[in-house]
Amino acid sequence: MPTEYFLVPVAFLTSALAGAMGMGGGVLLISVMPGLVPVHAIFPIHACTQLASNASRAGFGWRHIDWRMLPPLVFGALLGAVLGGGVYASLNLHWLPAIVGVLILLLTWLPLPQLPGRGQLSLAALGCYQTGLGMVAGATGPLGAAVMLRRNQQRDWLVVNTAVYMTISHVMRVSAFVAIGFSFAPWWPLVLAMVAAVTAGSWLGTRVRGVFPQADFQRWFKLLITLLALRMIALPFYGG
Repeated sequence: MPTEYFLVPVAFLTSALAGAMGMGGGVLLISVMPGLVPVHAIFPIHACTQLASNASRAGFGWRHIDWRMLPPLVFGALLGAVLGGGVYASLNLHWLPAIVGVLILLLTWLPLPQLPGRGQLSLAALGCYQTGLGMVAGATGPLGAAVMLRRNQQRDWLVVNTAVYMTISHVMRVSAFVAIGFSFAPWWPLVLAMVAAVTAGSWLGTRVRGVFPQADFQRWFKLLITLLALRMIALPFYGG
C-alpha cells in the first residue's frame, strides 16, 4: 500500500479530536502530511479533507447552527480566497512546509488576538482572513476562537459554528485551488478514503464530546503540535 494511505487513519483520529474539542484536528493532520504527499498537493488535499470533516461535524450538530452568520462569512471567505489564491500561486513550494511550520508554532504559542466587535463586520473579517491565510498556512482554525467566544461560550454552539465557518472557508479554498490549476484527478482514491475517515471521525467525536477529558489536553496537544511543526521546518533542509 502506498505510504500516503497512512493519512487515512490519521485523518480519522484528527477528525474525532476536532469533533470532541472543536478544533486542532486540521493543524495536526497538516503537520503529518509533508513527506507523505508531494508539497504541491498538501494544501489542496488537506482543504478537501477538512471540508468533509467540518461539514460532517456541522451536520451532526445542525441544531446548534447560527444561520445568521452565514452571509457575512461567505462574503469574507470569497474575498479571502481571491487574495490568498494569488499569494499561493507565487510561493516557492520547496520552502512551504517550513513556512507552515513556523506559522503553526506562532499560532500554538502566541496569544490569539482579541478582536473587537460582535457584529457582521467581524464575521466578514473572520471569513476573509481565515480563508486567505488558510490558502498559504493550511490550518488556521484556532484563529477564529476570539471571534466565536465573544458570541457564545456554550460548548456545542462553539464546536458546531466553528465547523460552519471552517466549512465555508474550505469550500472557497478548494474552489480557488481548482481555479489556479490543481487537479484532484490523480488523488481521488486517497481523497475519498480520507473523506470517509474524517466523516466517521466526526461522528465519533460528536458522540464523545460530552465526556472527553480536557484537564491536560492543552499541554499535551501543544507539545505534539510543536514536535510536528519542527519536523515541517526541517523537511526542506533534509528532504532535498
